[in-house]
Amino acid sequence: MKTAAAYIRVSTEDQVEYSPASQLEKIREYAKRNDYILPEEYIFMDEGISGRNTVKRTAFNRMIGTAKTKPKPFDAILLWKFSRFARNREDSIVYKSMLRKQCGIDVISISENVGDDKMSVIIEAMIEAMDEYYSINLAEEVKRGMTEKAGRGQAVTIPSFGYDINDGKYIPDPETTPVVQKIFSDFLDGKGMRTIAQELNDSGYRTRRGNLFENRTVKYILQNPVYIGKIRWNPSGKTDYHSDTAANIIDGVHEAIIDPETWNKVQEKLRSAPKTKFMREGSAKEPFMLQGLCRCSACGATLTRAVGHGSLQCYSYAHGKCKISHSISIRKINEMVIDLFELIVRDNSVKIQIDRRPEKPKENISALIEKEKKKLARIKDAYENGIYDLEEFRESREKVLSHIEALKSKIVVIVPDPRRDREIIVRRLITLLPSLKSPAVPEEEKNSLIKSVVERIVFNRSKCDIDIFFHI
Repeated sequence: MKTAAAYIRVSTEDQVEYSPASQLEKIREYAKRNDYILPEEYIFMDEGISGRNTVKRTAFNRMIGTAKTKPKPFDAILLWKFSRFARNREDSIVYKSMLRKQCGIDVISISENVGDDKMSVIIEAMIEAMDEYYSINLAEEVKRGMTEKAGRGQAVTIPSFGYDINDGKYIPDPETTPVVQKIFSDFLDGKGMRTIAQELNDSGYRTRRGNLFENRTVKYILQNPVYIGKIRWNPSGKTDYHSDTAANIIDGVHEAIIDPETWNKVQEKLRSAPKTKFMREGSAKEPFMLQGLCRCSACGATLTRAVGHGSLQCYSYAHGKCKISHSISIRKINEMVIDLFELIVRDNSVKIQIDRRPEKPKENISALIEKEKKKLARIKDAYENGIYDLEEFRESREKVLSHIEALKSKIVVIVPDPRRDREIIVRRLITLLPSLKSPAVPEEEKNSLIKSVVERIVFNRSKCDIDIFFHI
């Protein structure tokens, strides 16, 4: 008896397609007729997602990742239609070829019988071409409709923060409209965007998508012409909030919540304000020894380099999401790290903190045992459904149980040895310290060397100290 997976996809554009439940029902019927077992863990479903590419199709990508595991988890992927798999011929060819040739897994459309002779290749290719044409044509029709709506000043996207939508028209939201007005007012009064974002977060406000406010969120609001009764629309589908050309800004039919005078003052202030140290390009990209290693003790975010300053700052604090500044000069934290390394080398009483990295085994024994346990469940299902008789059930069950016991015997439990671990860390530090202290060694090389032994460094601003976590 063979094992199958099911892939189900419904996008917002598929108004006339089967629902996910209906697709799954048809796939289950097909599996039963054709002697496939369809385990629950191999049912993959993407809802409300287009099939034009695979980037945002999490279930699809998880299915492909599962299919690549050894031994192969299933023999076929069942679809209601090939269009559920992809509406892009390039993706379809790449993934189907990989599944069939590299993994030995077939892709079957239960409602499109293409046969299994050489003509099936041509028929399947024609179906895929028609699916891609449908997708491209539908996208063009949707874009044309949105362009016409934008031209009439009607809503073409979800409402911005401060508005709701009713009958295709933006209407001021009585709860958040005053918040938008306060953002504009506070900015004109001299408050920075990071401060505004932090105050909004502290007051319990969240963005339209439920996220915390950041610098860029506040800037987007300050530059969004929807608040003065305009519609910003780019026919290409990509809206750039930096653009204020007449081609992209159209008079809307909704009520403005920011007066023109306030709007103009804010835009002038934005144009004349110097870019912040975290916005400018330049020295922020220059490498440094502890790059990617330092963490904020308050929120756990990475400490990043401030442009024009030889210092680090919590990334989340710089964007208004963390309340506590963790600014520290790069020179000082470098010295703190090297001093602590030297102390560990010469003083055995200094405690070492280790984040143990699990060794990558040649085969993942635990995963193989779990797969065998799933086989037991499938054998039981086959017996209960009358596919196996009692003798076949017992024989298959004993084979799997024997295999599980054999796998368990291969598991080796590694007992941590603090003394040995310390010796390993100390030997590495003795080797690294001369290079870390040498001004002739490039910062990139120092960073690579220190990452070979250090997992992360947590900086506590209030205590002005660091905790270093090593890995073995």
